[in-house]
Amino acid sequence: MAKKKKAKFSFRAILSILTAALVGYVIYQNWPDILETLNHLQDANIFVLILLIPEQLFMYYACGQIFFSYLRNQRNAQKFSNKEILRISTELNFVNHAIPAGGVGGLAFLTYRLLPFGVSAGQASFLYIFRYAVTTVINYAQALVAIAILLIFNLIPDEARWIIPVSLLMNMGVFFFLWLVVYIASSSKRIEFFSKTVSKLMNAAVRLVTFGHKKQLMRYDKISNYFADIHESVKIAKENKRYLKKPALWGLIYSFCEIATYWIVAISLGRPELLPYIMVGEAIGSVFDGIVPYGLYELGMAGVMIALGVDFPTATIVTVMTRVITLVFTIISGSWPYYKAIQGKKNAK
Repeated sequence: MAKKKKAKFSFRAILSILTAALVGYVIYQNWPDILETLNHLQDANIFVLILLIPEQLFMYYACGQIFFSYLRNQRNAQKFSNKEILRISTELNFVNHAIPAGGVGGLAFLTYRLLPFGVSAGQASFLYIFRYAVTTVINYAQALVAIAILLIFNLIPDEARWIIPVSLLMNMGVFFFLWLVVYIASSSKRIEFFSKTVSKLMNAAVRLVTFGHKKQLMRYDKISNYFADIHESVKIAKENKRYLKKPALWGLIYSFCEIATYWIVAISLGRPELLPYIMVGEAIGSVFDGIVPYGLYELGMAGVMIALGVDFPTATIVTVMTRVITLVFTIISGSWPYYKAIQGKKNAK
């Protein structure tokens, strides 16, 4: 028993050290932007920037409610306090933004974090995909509204008209991807075929990389159970669509908070009229949010704003300042709760 505890401690210690190293790497990579932000703070209204503290905390809470307002509908659901929802959401935000692992790290952490509450890996994956789907659809809906406003007031330069078909194509791509996920997950036969395919591809890749020394990475039965769990979650959601109303509403609030973060920074710099530009840039940039490391999201957003006619200095300053401020706040607010979570403290009631 003592050896087992020692092994657990060793793994958690290594994980803590690895996380600290990754956070250090993110800070190092963003150090020029941090210095630039410090230089531009004198141009900003500090009293407006302070609004980011309650706004960010409320955004974390809204993100948590996307998951927990759905989980409350389950028969064996536990009651989650507002403090608990905020804490887990803060930890998840820390993993997603302070650790350069794309959306994979967030999914792995959410699975681990919800396990003590009786939420399986498949259910956690369903919730994570659902959250991404809801916020992405809402972001693109907001982007279309913003584009319409910019067109009505003739604020889009002729050379930037390509934004309109690109936004429409991205909308179509998102809806097609969501339809494909639901289509596969809705059938037990398709799930079984998908499980076999994933299992074969993963094990073939492992044999190739290890030159045949390791034959198998994941057993088919484990992969099959995982996807079967997702299938069951999708089935329950389709049969009980009312379960999705509150999570969708919280997704709307969360998406607006994401935009509000950039808008508050723009207002602090005396540029409140940038709201529609931020809405379009945030929507197109968000497509990278769940699939690429931290950084390209903001790069894409600034690029779109510049293409729409926002001057280069303003677009980059707003984007860089928002990224640095939210990164610092994420590390300060989330590092300690995350550390306690991976140490196994307060993982459950």
